[in-house]
Amino acid sequence: MHNFTDPKQLSIGTFLGMGAPMAAEIAAIAGIDWVLLDLEHGGAGEDLVGPTVVAGMAYAMPTLVRVVSSDRIHIGRALDAGASGVMIPRIESVDQVSQVVAHMSYPPFGDRGVATYNRSAKWGRDLSGLSEKTKAACIIQIETVKALESVEAIAKIEGVDILFLGPLDLSFALGVPRDLMNPTFLKATAQVVSAAKSNHKVAGILAADATAALGLVDQGFKFIAVGSDSTLLAGAISTI
Repeated sequence: MHNFTDPKQLSIGTFLGMGAPMAAEIAAIAGIDWVLLDLEHGGAGEDLVGPTVVAGMAYAMPTLVRVVSSDRIHIGRALDAGASGVMIPRIESVDQVSQVVAHMSYPPFGDRGVATYNRSAKWGRDLSGLSEKTKAACIIQIETVKALESVEAIAKIEGVDILFLGPLDLSFALGVPRDLMNPTFLKATAQVVSAAKSNHKVAGILAADATAALGLVDQGFKFIAVGSDSTLLAGAISTI
């Protein structure tokens, strides 16, 4: 399975927003490194995390999940369903990130609810994860001014694996909506990449298309989502 948390390794994925587990299978066959099921803005609910994970597992492709909020219950349900990592939106402070990290591990390391009859424990056949810190990836979104101001401190927190810059939200927050070449926005991207590198973490971002992704690689991003199932489909159709 692809190690998307390795700061030295480039990984390319895509968002899944259509609520169709089959899209994960298609993405895997096409050669993508990972998919991210979007529960914040997409059409899927928590009930589709499991089927999407299973579809990816058939091709040894990890499924990540953007949960609807940083609440303990939502993080735990995604992990119980077999997600290889969770992306947390709307994070702004070190305290919030510390709580997220705690939600991802069982006591005494954290406060994740303990259950064994789920996919993450192989339906009770593998309990090794109950006695150690989670191996699932913790992806923290940097998409507000407060998060950007705290990005260096967030990057220092043990348990954080990826700093994911949300380009649309952050550009709006910085007063330069959708102007991703604006000096103010470029300064922010450099700040996120620098914080990740100096703390041996991975810098991630969403790219509109493959061409944009190449430019982001040059900026130092290693975890890049290229569009989503719906935007890639719409783009392909529009060329007909």
